Amino acid sequence: MGTVSHPGPPSVGPGEIPPGATLLDVREDDEWAAGHAPDAVHLPMSQITGRLDEIPDGPLAVVCKVGGRSAQVTAFLVQRGHKAVNVSGGMLAWEAEGRPMTAEGPGPAAVI
Repeated sequence: MGTVSHPGPPSVGPGEIPPGATLLDVREDDEWAAGHAPDAVHLPMSQITGRLDEIPDGPLAVVCKVGGRSAQVTAFLVQRGHKAVNVSGGMLAWEAEGRPMTAEGPGPAAVI
């Protein structure tokens, strides 16, 4: 008898985010403040279930620091009927690719 594997949620790299998708950043407040994509929508993973009405309509690309939390949120959203993909590698991959970032305070934007 072979092993049964369950595929994870659909994933894309930072450079493969579908056109028109909203980037949904699910990191916590301190991570967001340190550095995030300029057009991202912030909704921490810890608050998703209580703020479902704030999830943007349309396709979503879900991002966290490395891709673990965002994979969980993506799976949850897909189960609820949203069109969502996980951003594999998260904001660390975003930063490594030299994509634009902004911070909520003094100093350069960084992923923490």
